[in-house]
Amino acid sequence: MKNDIVLIDAPAGKLEVEFILQDGERTQADSLALICHPNPAGGTMNNKVVSTMFRYCRDAGMDVARFNFRGVGNSTGVSEYGDGEFIDARTVLAWLTTQTQARQLWLGGFSFGGFVACRVADWLNAAKNASNDGGMQGLTLQHLALVAPSVERNDTSTLDITSPNTFMIYGDQDELVRPSVMADFAKARQIATTVMPDVGHFFHGKLTELKQALMAHTEKPL
Repeated sequence: MKNDIVLIDAPAGKLEVEFILQDGERTQADSLALICHPNPAGGTMNNKVVSTMFRYCRDAGMDVARFNFRGVGNSTGVSEYGDGEFIDARTVLAWLTTQTQARQLWLGGFSFGGFVACRVADWLNAAKNASNDGGMQGLTLQHLALVAPSVERNDTSTLDITSPNTFMIYGDQDELVRPSVMADFAKARQIATTVMPDVGHFFHGKLTELKQALMAHTEKPL
């Protein structure tokens, strides 16, 4: 197993990426994962929820990457809280396809990162509908994992985020994104949802249960 942190070229300069490439037999055949972190105003790729998602994907046998948006950690540039971070995610995804032969994508994000993941999924779907892969070398969106996604303060009205297995996990005591808004978002798009009782936005003391929920959604038959 190869685990490394690198700086890759990006429109805003450099992006800091941590990635794991699996060796030997996979438990999730031909899968790679990309995980987006929460609000750049304090959020990083080392956020504990992102770390839980990262470790889950690693343990499930996927090639996996997480990264710092522009202006965060060792990534250069200035945070944009929207378009720039979407471009960053696409940049890392394109780079990731040059590092692995896996082409089934597990795309995930926490909070603001969940919104960015939605935008990337929408872009991938638009490229597919236009009979191309957006330059992603045959990549197929297989799973879209949204953990307490920021769908209240960001406009999601036009996003097409359909995939064979889109799912959402959030707490019923979320103090930053109203659970009712996330429930409406999921219902309108027929997204499979797990609502964790007595859990706030940051899943304090509930990371083991979060990992179990990720497993339950990802490893069920498609």
